[in-house]
Amino acid sequence: MKLLSHYISVVSILILGLLFTACETTELDLTENPNQLDRDQSDADLFLNSIQIDFGKVIERFGAIGGQVTRIDNMNGRDYENVYSPSDFNDLWSGSYQSTGVPFTDQNGHNQTFNGILADARALEPIAAENELYQHLAIAQVIEAYIIVTLVDFFGDVPYTEALQGSTNLNPGVDDGAIIYDAALNLLDNAIANFQKDSDTEPINDFYYRGDWEKWIQAANTIKMKIYLQERLVNPEALNNFNEIVNNGNYIQNMSDDFQFSWGTNEIQPDNRHPRYANNYEGDGADEYMSNWLMNLMSNSDDPRIRYYYYRQTNVVPGAETAPNEETLSCSLESPPQHYIDGGFTFCFLNNGYWGRDHGDDDGIPPDGFLRTNFGVYPAGGRFDDSSFEGTSQGDGGQGAGITPILLSSWVDFMIAEVAMEEMNDGAALIALQNGITKSIDKVRTFGILDNSANLSFEPDNTAIQSFISDIATNFNNAVTMEDKWNVISEQYWVALFGNGIDAYNFYRRTGYPTTLQPNIEPYPATGDFIRSFPYPADLTTNNSSVDPKPDVVQKVFWDNNPDSPAFPVSN
Repeated sequence: MKLLSHYISVVSILILGLLFTACETTELDLTENPNQLDRDQSDADLFLNSIQIDFGKVIERFGAIGGQVTRIDNMNGRDYENVYSPSDFNDLWSGSYQSTGVPFTDQNGHNQTFNGILADARALEPIAAENELYQHLAIAQVIEAYIIVTLVDFFGDVPYTEALQGSTNLNPGVDDGAIIYDAALNLLDNAIANFQKDSDTEPINDFYYRGDWEKWIQAANTIKMKIYLQERLVNPEALNNFNEIVNNGNYIQNMSDDFQFSWGTNEIQPDNRHPRYANNYEGDGADEYMSNWLMNLMSNSDDPRIRYYYYRQTNVVPGAETAPNEETLSCSLESPPQHYIDGGFTFCFLNNGYWGRDHGDDDGIPPDGFLRTNFGVYPAGGRFDDSSFEGTSQGDGGQGAGITPILLSSWVDFMIAEVAMEEMNDGAALIALQNGITKSIDKVRTFGILDNSANLSFEPDNTAIQSFISDIATNFNNAVTMEDKWNVISEQYWVALFGNGIDAYNFYRRTGYPTTLQPNIEPYPATGDFIRSFPYPADLTTNNSSVDPKPDVVQKVFWDNNPDSPAFPVSN
C-alpha cells in the first residue's frame, strides 16, 4: 500500500499556482461573490481545485488551535481569556467564507493565501447543476458540510443561510448552530446521492480519493457519525443514528479509506509543503514548541509512535540530563508551581532529550531553535527520530510531504468506543480501543520511509507494539472507576489525533476527559475558565453590523449543555 495515495501531481501544482489569479476576490464582508467570472467563463475544475486545497489549509489551522487548548500541541499563553484575540481568526474566517485575495501572515510569521471555501462552492453550484457535474458538486457539498459544522463547533452561531448573497444582504445574521448542523446533514445526503449519479465529465483533480466515489460516500457517512456524536447531549436520537451507520458498515474503517489532505515538497511557487514542516524546518531552527504533556505521556508508556511524531535535536535537556541553563531553558532554574506538585504533573523538562513547553508557558523565545524537539515524519513530513540528535534544517526528512488528517479509521474506532462507554458496554469499548490504537500505529509506521536518510532500525518491532497495546488493554481492564476507564480511552484518542485537534476539542467539552491533562502554569482562577467557544473573528464583527463581539470565551455552542467551568471540564 502506498503511503500517500493522494500526491498533488505536477499538473496540479501548476493549477494551484494559477488559482489565485483565476479566482479573484473582493471584500471580506460575506456579501460579494469572490469569483468575478461570468458563469459561461468559469471553470468548474478551477473552483473545485480551490475548494479542495483551501479545505486542507483551513482544517490544518483549525486542527492546530484545537490541539493547543487540549495539550496535543503547545499553547503559548497564560490565560484562556486572552490567549487568542479576535484577529487571530481572520484567516480562518476568510478561508471558510471568502478571502480578500491578499496574502496574510499567520501566527508563525509565514505568508498564506486562502480563496474562500463557501464562496467558491456558491460559484461552483450553478455551473455544476447546468452541466450535470454531479461529482464536482458532491465533493463541494461534503467539504461545505464539514466546514460549517466546524465553524459552529469553534464559534457557535454564525452566518450561513443569509451569507454570501451579495448586495441583497450586506449584514447577514447568524443562524442557530442546530440549524447549521441540520443543513450539514442535508448537504451530506445530497452529496451521497450525487456521487451515485453518472456524469459525462468527472473532476480533473480529486486530491483526496482520486475519483473513488465509494470512498467519498464512506467519508460523507463518517462525517454524519461525527455530527451525531457531537450532538448526542441534546439529541435523544443521535446515538441511534450513529449506530445505524455503524451497523450498515458504509463508513471509514480502513487506512485506505482515510480522509486526509496530502502536502507536497515544493518550497516556492507555490510552497505546498506541510505548514508544520515549512514553519519549523528553517535556517534558524524550529519555531514551535511541542507539548510536554503529550511527549511525557508517550515517553513514559514507550509509545511506538513517538519516534515518528517527534524528532529530538539533542539528547539532553537542562534540568534533566544536564545542568539547568537560564539562557536556553529559564524554567529549569525554577520550582514547579504548587498545583503542579499537588497534581504530580511534569514541569519544564523531560528526560531523554524531549524538549518542549508546559501548557500556558508564555516565556520569551531563547536561542533554542536547534535544541527544542521538532515535528517528526508523521504527520508533517519531517525527520524520523533515529537518535541522531542533529539540528534540523530545510529539506530534511520527508521534505514536508506529510498529511493533514481529517477523519481517520483509527479515530472512528475511538468514536465507537465513546458510544460503547455511554451504553455501559465495557467489552465493546475495549475492542474499539484496541482497534483504534492498532490502526493508528499501523498508519504512522508507514511514514518512516518518507525519511530516506533515517536509520529505520530504530523503528518499533511487532513485539514492542503488541506489548504496548496489551499494556493499554490491561490498564483499561484494571481501572477501578469509570473515570479511570474514560481516561485510558481519551488519552489514547489524544495520541491518535496528533496532527488535528478539532475532535479533541469537541470530545473534551462533550465528556470532560481526560482528567489527567496538565493544567496551565498559572493556577485557576488567574487562567480563566476553559474556552467553550472562541471569539468571533474581528473581520466578522467589524464588517457585519448584525453580529456583536462575544462578551467572553465561556459562551457554549448549542450541543454543549455540560456544567460551567471550572467544574467542567475537570482540567483548566
